[in-house]
Amino acid sequence: MPVSVSRSTDFIPDLRLGDIIKTLPREVFIKDPRRAWSGLGINVFLVWLGYWSLAFSPWFLLPFCWIFLGTALTGFFVIGHDCGHRSFANRNWVNDLVGHLVMLPLIYPFHSWRIFHNHHHKHTNKLQVDNTWDPFTSEFYDSSPSPLKWGYQMLRGGFWWVGSIAHWAVLHFNWFSLEGKEREQMRFSVIVVVVSAVIGFPILFYTVGMWGFVKFWLLPWLVYHFWMSTFTIVHHTVPEIPFTPAAEWHEAGAQLMGTVHCDYPWWVEFLCHDINVHIPHHISTGIPSYNLRQAHQSLKENWGDYLYETKFSWSSMQQIIDHCHLYHGEDNYQTFKQHEDSFCEQSS
Repeated sequence: MPVSVSRSTDFIPDLRLGDIIKTLPREVFIKDPRRAWSGLGINVFLVWLGYWSLAFSPWFLLPFCWIFLGTALTGFFVIGHDCGHRSFANRNWVNDLVGHLVMLPLIYPFHSWRIFHNHHHKHTNKLQVDNTWDPFTSEFYDSSPSPLKWGYQMLRGGFWWVGSIAHWAVLHFNWFSLEGKEREQMRFSVIVVVVSAVIGFPILFYTVGMWGFVKFWLLPWLVYHFWMSTFTIVHHTVPEIPFTPAAEWHEAGAQLMGTVHCDYPWWVEFLCHDINVHIPHHISTGIPSYNLRQAHQSLKENWGDYLYETKFSWSSMQQIIDHCHLYHGEDNYQTFKQHEDSFCEQSS
């Protein structure tokens, strides 16, 4: 079960996000090139170590190698995440270059992700606007075609771990969904990863065969998506935290109270650059990942009554996939069964 602090539900209505940012120490916003580049270098070594272990380990150790490599590749994504928020380097061209390079093994278009992820930050937990694990309303669910209902039930249930694959495939390759400069940037990133895949995958098949493709790319990629799906659903989806209609949405409240701090095993935290110290990241995307813990400590000292903290466990994950299905105006969420029972009562 989640382990959370006792939170206040009486949020200050006129509080602005800038008021919270002003309470953070100035040094948490300062980029440290040594820490940024050394973190990247260590991550590159760990990814290399993961591929080396796959090449030389006996078959019975391969699952551990896949977990290690997939988690290290998630670290690559987190570095790209900093690049997307311009918190890795001071020069945008450096952020763009590093972001494209670290996301390339994941076949993830950097600018696509950067643009859509910034939308998530601008509209965190805003119902039918946020693009990350936004729950269906019962009306939208009832009006949806059966295949969409089935897919939504799978992603909100035992197949949550492929949610980021659906997000990646549906949102990040259609540059026609954007306009102007953003469309051009997204198209460039899509072309980069598609051309790389068209060249790289046949080489991989030719050199190591089908099993090599599965062993060296597909299974680590699936581990990466397991973590991305798990991290992102836990960041904003627990029974106590609501998604809010636009008319009632409060920016400071959504970022401070609508975001979850979750502690994972130390090796996950290390390999993934503390991305799950997530509340300060939503207070300001300008905080580099290596300063998140210091920023979180400051938030605890100044705003502790409003923070939601938990530890990852399979029971807490089960609570999310058992209860957080459809939006409910009073109880935050309604399960599929509760919705069906309510529908039957109204029909009788």
